[in-house]
Amino acid sequence: MRLNAIWVYLASQPLLWLALTVTLFWLARRLYLAVGGLALCNPVLVSIAAIVCLLLLTGTGYQTYFDGAQFIHFLLGPATVALAVPLVQQLPVLRRSLAPLSVALLVGALAGILSTVALCWLLGVDGRTLLSLLPRSITTPIAMGVSDQIGGSAELTVVFVVITGVLGAAFGVPLLGRLVRSDPVAGGFALGVTAHGIGTARAFEVNEQAGAFAGLGMGLNGALTAVLIPLVVWALGLQGAA
Repeated sequence: MRLNAIWVYLASQPLLWLALTVTLFWLARRLYLAVGGLALCNPVLVSIAAIVCLLLLTGTGYQTYFDGAQFIHFLLGPATVALAVPLVQQLPVLRRSLAPLSVALLVGALAGILSTVALCWLLGVDGRTLLSLLPRSITTPIAMGVSDQIGGSAELTVVFVVITGVLGAAFGVPLLGRLVRSDPVAGGFALGVTAHGIGTARAFEVNEQAGAFAGLGMGLNGALTAVLIPLVVWALGLQGAA
């Protein structure tokens, strides 16, 4: 009973879930480093799983958790913008690579959207779930806004975004490892376009230049995809499916 009373008191404190989220991520990060960067122990994935288990064990609703930890959500925007800082040092390389990167950006954005539509149709997924899946390859703050705009579920979109990022970080570096090291511009940009923030963080672990261009790819893909998705939804008549 005493433990229950203590939890009731703690749960009433506004900073509880913020503190728990930061602590769990710190512990997940320590675990990730301890196992040598094993992809399946990605700190984002592990901390999310731990928070979900804690919410279920304590019977805490998502809105209660979000109200307490929303400051982290607020920081997503500034953190995304801050990725432009290391890119400033890469401006000469960026100018030389502008044309191929532009083509890669357009192809990557369209491939992410159209492959999602094709797989959903193949698997019989439609309606709001399909619309929630479309922004899965862009960073969370933009993905949530796009999902709301086209009639998807922002909460469901966040889940798909995290899954995409974790899978991209897990398999992207092994698949693109040689490319990231031999051509960090192309390899990093590819990771940023396909695996957004989590892929960008992974790219920084491999090479600082790769991380800078992964941040560029993530930002540009977010902006371009935010324009392309409503057009694709309109062109394919998906809006009415919601």
